[in-house]
Amino acid sequence: MSKYNTLWEFIKKNGKQSFILSFDEIKRIAGIAIDHSFLNYKKELLQYGYRVEKISLKDKTVLFQRIK
Repeated sequence: MSKYNTLWEFIKKNGKQSFILSFDEIKRIAGIAIDHSFLNYKKELLQYGYRVEKISLKDKTVLFQRIK
């Protein structure tokens, strides 16, 4: 089980084509702060029908995109 499973389930249930979550929202949903390991874990999201489209360190947001 991944440390981001709670986040992946949330994203899957969201159902939108694309949406943005802030780092703070991710921390609240996942129960852990986003860190460098997120780059390795993000590939797990493909199993849930989404991908990480863009990570903005400046805005502290992540754009998620549903896979067509």
